Amino acid sequence: MRRILAPVIASVLVLAGCGGGGAAEEASGPTVDTKFGAVELPADPQKVVALGWGDAETALALGVQPVGASDWVEFGGKGVGPWAEDLYDEAPEIIATMEPDYEAIAALEPDVILDTNSSGEKERYDRLSEIAPTVGVPEGGDNYLTTMDQQVDLVSQALGKDDDGKKLLDDLDKFYADAREAHPEFQDKSVTVAAKTADGWAAYVEESGRVQVMKQLGFKQSETIAGMKPEGFSVPISEENLDQLDADLLLTFPIYIEDADVTGDAAYKRIPAVKDGHDLVLTNENDDIRKAFSLNSILSAQYTAEKLPDLIADKVK
Repeated sequence: MRRILAPVIASVLVLAGCGGGGAAEEASGPTVDTKFGAVELPADPQKVVALGWGDAETALALGVQPVGASDWVEFGGKGVGPWAEDLYDEAPEIIATMEPDYEAIAALEPDVILDTNSSGEKERYDRLSEIAPTVGVPEGGDNYLTTMDQQVDLVSQALGKDDDGKKLLDDLDKFYADAREAHPEFQDKSVTVAAKTADGWAAYVEESGRVQVMKQLGFKQSETIAGMKPEGFSVPISEENLDQLDADLLLTFPIYIEDADVTGDAAYKRIPAVKDGHDLVLTNENDDIRKAFSLNSILSAQYTAEKLPDLIADKVK
């Protein structure tokens, strides 16, 4: 089953050295197309700073250890999940996420900065580009909507590892295909992936990483959510309209709130999927899978494909 994703805009042109060799040949490297135009990069970068959501794990999967990285889902330590920690010989400098410390990034003297899955704001991109060549989001990748395929393509091109990137995606497809074969009951069942924060409820849009994970397992996005107007990567849901979250399977993330703020919510309990036992709240008890699911990097996705089906199998009838 093909991965259902937005078209990949990024493409690479390897600049050929013309005769004579020398400095011009040594400087030649890939050119990667992004939302902000073509970015010329050095060949074989030695110092990589990975700032975008999942960029660090993507670089690690390709055999490159970032010297600086952002920890988007708060793993702590080296800023990556337990499935990726051993890929570092030395912990990177951890850089803040939404408002990165540009001076700290510059101090690392990076050859390349990866910011392929981020807000896609030009001001952020321009400031990073003043420090080093920066691979930003692809066209349409704003608001953290860069797909995993796009991310792997961009990062593998930037690091001169195109073939390795394709193999990583092919291998992940096999993991998901095995999961679908083991769980035919998932096929074409509707799913809503929701979150509750201190600001209220929301459901993730189809293009978001969390819903893409479920589509890879055979589910389809809830028609109710698909028909609503998004705000970035989610659709706001009012407390009095929580029935809009109903689906054959409802997955819910408590974000920066207590788990009981979801599990004990009277309106949540009245949703038909919840009353019928077709819901899963990803609580602290499932912290690794919750973070793997949320990050949806090429490495964490394999962990999700292995672990999540067992958690939801008895929720789908």
